[in-house]
Amino acid sequence: MKQGKTMQDLAKELDRQHKTKRDFIAPMHRVNVAAIPGTQDIGMQAGKERFPLNRLAEDQLARRVEIPVKYFNRMKTEAPGLLENNVNHWLKEGKEDKMMIRTLDNRVRAILSDKYRPLDNMDLAGAVLPTLAEMKINVMSAEVTDNRLYIKAITEKISAELHKGDVVQAGIVISNSEVGLGAVKIEPMVYRIVCTNGMISADSSMRKYHVGRGDSSDDNMREYFANETRIQDDKAFWMKCRDIVKGALNEAIFKKLVDRMKETAGNMITGKPEDVIEVVRDQFVLSDPESQSVLNHLMAGKDLSQFALVNAVTRASQDVADYDRATDLERMGGDILELRGRSWDRIATATA
Repeated sequence: MKQGKTMQDLAKELDRQHKTKRDFIAPMHRVNVAAIPGTQDIGMQAGKERFPLNRLAEDQLARRVEIPVKYFNRMKTEAPGLLENNVNHWLKEGKEDKMMIRTLDNRVRAILSDKYRPLDNMDLAGAVLPTLAEMKINVMSAEVTDNRLYIKAITEKISAELHKGDVVQAGIVISNSEVGLGAVKIEPMVYRIVCTNGMISADSSMRKYHVGRGDSSDDNMREYFANETRIQDDKAFWMKCRDIVKGALNEAIFKKLVDRMKETAGNMITGKPEDVIEVVRDQFVLSDPESQSVLNHLMAGKDLSQFALVNAVTRASQDVADYDRATDLERMGGDILELRGRSWDRIATATA
């Protein structure tokens, strides 16, 4: 399992972000963008303030005004004036449409629907960390990236042996995106002690999309603040999260995953390992370095089974620099574990 921040550093960063982030609700026709001289940045005017856009916000803006992202990026590099004219024209055509502009450290980090319901990382951590501590569950890894918050915790109270000396423990992954890249998720995980691999189950326990009701009463750009009703709704939601965290770490879910792991240990790979990994690369969209890492770990394990492939993928997650991508690979391991029948045979029997 890839390591992130210590809990102290995570708390400091969440507190810092909580104090510096700002949200605006803006009618599209009241917004304009311009290239910032001397930089590669695009700036967005919000009231009297101008904020540079980060890469994700640029992509979201391109989709919002229905300009292909590839063409948007070309105009930004080669013809910034053309980009300004194109984007501002289509923003003006937005008329009654509104959007939420999320900023952090004086940069636009996300451009979302005005119906987007902020469920913030600080509130999620405040809801679930005391619950984990109360349950005496150890947080093994935590991180806040530009895209998501992750909390990965393991309990020694629920464990099993895959075979003598090979112990796995039950875990949980709690994640959230403040920038529109997914729901609040609470997912089961299995942690294998011998190789410190974490595999996230494809069976998600809870998912809450950030969708609420838009406010169409104001035709001016305004800073967003949660009203009393939304604050109370969020309080009820975070209480539900605590209950789901308590329920997600149960022996029935864990036993089902352990049984599946034991079953896949007997599902052998009969094709050439290099060809097998090529099929995995294409099906699960791995980069060339990621594919090579998976192949290296598969061969080093001296076991050519479905279970070994799962472990090669989750072990490769530790070789990836990006924490978001490392977590993707841990989920990918869970997806491969659930392959059955023809879906698995297509991989297992791959030949050039």
